[in-house]
Amino acid sequence: MRILSVVGARPEFIQVAPLARALSRTDHEHVIVHTGQHYDSAMSDVFFADLAVPAPNVMLGVGSGSHGVQTGRILEAMDPVLAEYNPDWVVVFGDTNSTLAGALSAVKLHTPVAHVEAGLRSFNRVMPEEINRIATDHISDLLFAPTHVAMRQLESEGLLARARLVGDIKTEITFAVRDAVAGIAPTLPPGVDAGLPYFVATIHRAENTDDPDRLASIVGALARAPHPVVLLVHPRLATRAKASGLALDVGSLVPAEPLAYAPMVNAVVNSAGVITDSGGLQKEAFLLEVPCTTVRTETEWVETVELGWNVLCPDPRQLAALLDRPTPPAVSEAPYGVGDTAIRIVEELQSLEPSALTSAP
Repeated sequence: MRILSVVGARPEFIQVAPLARALSRTDHEHVIVHTGQHYDSAMSDVFFADLAVPAPNVMLGVGSGSHGVQTGRILEAMDPVLAEYNPDWVVVFGDTNSTLAGALSAVKLHTPVAHVEAGLRSFNRVMPEEINRIATDHISDLLFAPTHVAMRQLESEGLLARARLVGDIKTEITFAVRDAVAGIAPTLPPGVDAGLPYFVATIHRAENTDDPDRLASIVGALARAPHPVVLLVHPRLATRAKASGLALDVGSLVPAEPLAYAPMVNAVVNSAGVITDSGGLQKEAFLLEVPCTTVRTETEWVETVELGWNVLCPDPRQLAALLDRPTPPAVSEAPYGVGDTAIRIVEELQSLEPSALTSAP
């Protein structure tokens, strides 16, 4: 069996790592297509090396652009790739433009599609990621849901026949890296003492960066934090802050380049808390038992909020006060699985006849 994985952004580089490892222990062929949605070394190459993911078989190199331009470029570039490799399955991950374009290109060529991390919903259609995940779920042949909540959502949309509850694929890689970095001092920028409390922050979503007033409010709140804030500066944040004339090195803020996955996990697990608008980092903080404050009105990972480890902060003016809250009690629940998701995905793919799924309701 030939499985073709489409990846293009940081979350997908992390998600494909466990699947690549699981497939390497089988006779199945695994082809990795990198769309180039995240194309600089800090957001791409370093993750492949850090997580020991095989080098991509195909680099599309689509680069940056608007959502429509980027999605269109991937669609155009994928047709000859699918014709050349003729995979039994195309696997897409998460909710990026690469996810939707990879699924669309496969469906139009009648190639079965499996969507990893299916069924997540923020119920905020202003987010382009929400449109990507809904559309991808409805055109995919097989839906790998990470949680019971995701399964219930897929059922409510009439997609239960295609859905399989397998847990979250990032769980195993997060736990493996956590154990590997245990006892190693975190890599922090100059001026931040790893022996004293500090926060780790990432801000990159359009709703937080594209409104100059909101971005200024978020930066101001982080600058007033009670401990140093290691701000891992996403390219989008850097561009928008520069355009707005905002300095990112004021008050408690200590800007730094994005970290590879292992250093990121190490920085988070040793921190006093995480501040983010990322989807994945909320869940990683939960798995690492680190309090998280999410600068959004909603989250796809509702379990992190329900279990007390994540607090939503729709109003940046409340951010500084939220950072001073006590650490929540430990929980025994494992809503994201126990770390066997990739193996379960491979077992499902090899046990199903793809042609039988193409007409599934």
